[in-house]
Amino acid sequence: GDPEFRITGFAALKDAGPKDLAFLGNELYYSDYMATAAGAVMTVAKAPVAREGLIVIDVDNPSVAFSRVIEALQQKRAFEAEVHPTAFVHPSAQVVGAMIRANAVVEEGVVVGKGTEVGPGVVLERGVQVGEDCLFYANSVVRERCELGDRVVLQPGAVVGSEGYGYELVDGCHRPIPQVGIAVLEDDVEIGANSSVDRARFGKTVIGEGSKIDNLAQIGHNVELGKHCLVVAQVGIAGSSKLGDYVTIAAQTGVAGHLQLADNVIVAARAGVTKSLTKPGVYWGMPAIPLRDEKRRLVHSLRLPDMNSELRTLRKQVAALEKKLSD
Repeated sequence: GDPEFRITGFAALKDAGPKDLAFLGNELYYSDYMATAAGAVMTVAKAPVAREGLIVIDVDNPSVAFSRVIEALQQKRAFEAEVHPTAFVHPSAQVVGAMIRANAVVEEGVVVGKGTEVGPGVVLERGVQVGEDCLFYANSVVRERCELGDRVVLQPGAVVGSEGYGYELVDGCHRPIPQVGIAVLEDDVEIGANSSVDRARFGKTVIGEGSKIDNLAQIGHNVELGKHCLVVAQVGIAGSSKLGDYVTIAAQTGVAGHLQLADNVIVAARAGVTKSLTKPGVYWGMPAIPLRDEKRRLVHSLRLPDMNSELRTLRKQVAALEKKLSD
């Protein structure tokens, strides 16, 4: 296309105008690509030109390349190292080069690293350690003594270091077990809105470097999540389970306690993990088994009504033959 063309915005294929940049990253949107009014489109190599005059930019990964353009063009968040007048910062807290916004609470002994933004209504309880360039959105909470690395993001309502769920039945009553450990979030971790990472009973609950937890997820006490894991919405991981690196747990999946998941395990949506998964691969179902086996099991279950009908017919035929032979 025209090397002098200049874009002024960016949009999805179906919404883009003649001065916008869009991208084609999934073949499901090929029809949108062929009909797009965009001025330029990022595509994989050798994609056809949808119309005359369209500028096509070949890239290895259109989604990633498009994201980099957005990062370069979008307006940066305003940041100023200051403490809002309505915020409370304990005199013993170390807050240098950070932004503490309205109604935030920074308690005794807290350390907040340079470039970190503590949003409105955020609470950092006593002894919390926070690294540099973190972003805590409104009303997120970090409980006492928990440790967060650099570039950690807490979405609104996220809770780090909540009390672990542990009880013993004593004299007919559920008595809480003290949870005296902490939660540790390593560098580049993100916790989604209204998700919770429980503190350990003893020791540490750990979310490994680069791992991303979606909204409405529950991470139990003493869980160890490896590096660069993905935990999707409404997942629950019970206490003391250990997940390797690059593990993906899809939406609404439950992982029972005290299990181990190997590196590069993928668990599909709405599965139930009831035993350790010691080999990399894709798992699905309740209980979770290798994807191919679960698909085969599902196909057989769909055939059950017809098989049951055939079985009744065969039983009648056998009964008739037995009666005939006995006569």
